[in-house]
Amino acid sequence: MTQKRPLGLPSVKLVGIAAIAGILAGAVAVYVKEAGSGNAVASADGGQCEGAVAKAAALKDKMTGQVAAMVAATEPRRIEGLNFTDAADKEASLADTAGKTRLVNLWATWCIPCREEMPALNALEKDLGSESFQVVAINIDTGPADKPKSFLSEIGVDSLKLYRDDTMGVFNRMKKEGLAFGLPVTLLIDGKGCLLGSMNGPAAWDSPDAKRLVDAASSKSGA
Repeated sequence: MTQKRPLGLPSVKLVGIAAIAGILAGAVAVYVKEAGSGNAVASADGGQCEGAVAKAAALKDKMTGQVAAMVAATEPRRIEGLNFTDAADKEASLADTAGKTRLVNLWATWCIPCREEMPALNALEKDLGSESFQVVAINIDTGPADKPKSFLSEIGVDSLKLYRDDTMGVFNRMKKEGLAFGLPVTLLIDGKGCLLGSMNGPAAWDSPDAKRLVDAASSKSGA
């Protein structure tokens, strides 16, 4: 019988992994093979996302410590057409949370770093989830939802909604756009759907470093 780690307390392993990820700045050890198709992810946007580039630049001094592997967006880029399903297997989309800053995380039950950071993502949503911010964790396990549902229940995740893309279309589109190299992969997206930053590899999302970044990203007054 395994002992659950109290939610809200980053594990020593996760902190160590996140530190290494920061040093490597995006290098990851977990890779997936392409499967499925579908989702459109990123498109150039010279108008609506101009402000996001300026905000991303202002956020760079918050992309340190446990979130040092986050890479700030340097060109206008809109993340759109990101489609998946919810826990009831009904169609859902990133557009459903428009107006909020989103931390979009792709994960799978077979990905060890993903499993390690899930309680931290849950704690981040519990602490900072609001009308202005949401963690959108999208599971990409193929097959039925039983396995990811059981895993989340087993580790006591109670604040994250279960979103799924069992075709892996979301991941593969991100990969083609140069935003994903393995799992986990995380995008920081503003309320208009514009990219603020991206990260490959895990992070201690319940750490003070992560919370400072999210607070600054969610602030309407800027970083």
